[in-house]
Amino acid sequence: MDDWLGMNRALWDERAAPHAASPGYAVQKFLDDPEFLSYVVRFDLPRLFDVSGLHGVHLQCHIGTDTLSLHRLGAHMSGLDFSAESITQAQDLAARTGADIEYVVAPVSEALDVLVPASFDFVYTGVGALIWLPDIDDWARTVAGLLKPGGRLFIRDMHPMLLAMESRGLAEPGLRYPYFAQPEPTMWDEEGTYVETDHVFTATRTAEFSHSLGETVTALLGAGMRLTMLQEHDSTPSEALPGFMTRDEHEEYRLSEQPWRLAASFTIQAVKEA
Repeated sequence: MDDWLGMNRALWDERAAPHAASPGYAVQKFLDDPEFLSYVVRFDLPRLFDVSGLHGVHLQCHIGTDTLSLHRLGAHMSGLDFSAESITQAQDLAARTGADIEYVVAPVSEALDVLVPASFDFVYTGVGALIWLPDIDDWARTVAGLLKPGGRLFIRDMHPMLLAMESRGLAEPGLRYPYFAQPEPTMWDEEGTYVETDHVFTATRTAEFSHSLGETVTALLGAGMRLTMLQEHDSTPSEALPGFMTRDEHEEYRLSEQPWRLAASFTIQAVKEA
């Protein structure tokens, strides 16, 4: 197999600065408005528990806009990402907004080595995270290992049903990619990115891993977590099926016609059993 970790890290390292400069991540709004929250966290608010005063860690935090948003909701936040360039952007945003956030460079597989185990009240994971992880069981054990007894996981991610779809060159989106986990990752070679930028990228190859919704839930249960919420949504923050999705006023994309046909994202909450 290719060095998928190094290949994926190179892609995210190169995208960190262009993402921070893109209006899609709204960095300037964070600087201008001390109460501004990311579009992703604003979507989460009806389901998110009260994080005020809690110690949280955001796994795969990228440039830290969701991490900062949770800080603004009153949480004491840490953030972890395997991309050093992404963490540099996250630290810069925190410094420019006066936010006291601890950031650590490491892959999720090393989180228990660089963060204090059983020390967090909650783990937060945002949209587009799980496809970069080869082993969903290892991820679930890491989540449980970071949490205090009674601590909670909150994750919203792209639905594996959406990730199995293809739209390019088709009259209607159709099934093409794996829904269930496979022995080898799906390899991609994409020149662009999911937000507006004029940057011409040189790191374009990635390895992505499929995890069905059932596999994710089963992994959490096997790690000693108790499921307290599972919701599926017909929208996602990025235009995953170009040409077939419409953006709403909340920066969410859903199928332009009959959006109830497709689950586009999901939310899970789980509690670590005492």
